[in-house]
Amino acid sequence: MPVFRKTLAVITGFYWVLLLYIIAALVWWFISLEEQNKEMTGLRLQLESPSNPHYATLKAEALELQRRNHAQYIGEGTIFLLLIVVGAVFVYRATRRQWQLSQQQQNFMMAVTHELKTPISITKLNLETLSKHRLDSALQEKIIQKTLHETDRLNDLCNNILLASRLEGGKYHLHKEALLLNEIAMQSVHQFSGRLPDRKIMLEADQIVPLTGDPLLIKMLINNLLDNALKYAPKDKPVEVKVFSGKDGAQLWVSDLGPGIPTEEKQLIFEKFYRMGDEQTRSSKGTGLGLYLCSKIAKDHHGNLTVADNLPHGSVFKVVFKK
Repeated sequence: MPVFRKTLAVITGFYWVLLLYIIAALVWWFISLEEQNKEMTGLRLQLESPSNPHYATLKAEALELQRRNHAQYIGEGTIFLLLIVVGAVFVYRATRRQWQLSQQQQNFMMAVTHELKTPISITKLNLETLSKHRLDSALQEKIIQKTLHETDRLNDLCNNILLASRLEGGKYHLHKEALLLNEIAMQSVHQFSGRLPDRKIMLEADQIVPLTGDPLLIKMLINNLLDNALKYAPKDKPVEVKVFSGKDGAQLWVSDLGPGIPTEEKQLIFEKFYRMGDEQTRSSKGTGLGLYLCSKIAKDHHGNLTVADNLPHGSVFKVVFKK
């Protein structure tokens, strides 16, 4: 990240120097044309004799021509200046955005590499342990469960990458049907509780919370929000899931007691590949796709995903599906 920022600062500095040079050249040409306009008016008047009975008329015409040229230079110069400034701002923002996206993609590749290697290494180690050593049934079951947890992580990662690619390319067609949001949330909570028996996940849900949507995407939405909460919440603190029917429609809240999210980053976290902190020093797992997919899935179901502070600390992710 420091190298990226240094490179971006150098390019930005060169860009603004070039822009100032263009503007200075425009101002210089305007001044030159103004001087030329005055000189041409003076020459016209010198060519006419003051004793000429039409001298006053000719002088008035020469001054009028000078005024029109002056107005023309100001008008054209202003238009050129506006075009230069608007174009410069547009190009600057697009270039900066492209550089940031490039850096985020690089971070994504680093994160994916790490996310792929970790479960594969753990799974390989566990299988080698099971094949080379005779273990008691309790320890063997623990290793098997840990291996299944890592394969689930690997499966979720692949699903997120594939789904993000298909949604981005418009190749995924939603298969909406009548659902019960509370039942899907219960399935996800049960699945995570089985994978992470040491973590406490509390579910509070109405008996019937109807929703029309794609069951695969809705479950992925809940899983990603749960995974995100469990990732940042302390291991000894619970994660709360609430599902209820509000006046605006079905609602899903996932709360954690983690460090929370700074105000200036509350909107950035829903951008693709965006992750807080430096990829080189970050300790939390992830690829920067989870919350992006959650926001995309919510919008595709006429919903809205927001994040708010959880008291006394932590975050609350709220999904409201409009009726």
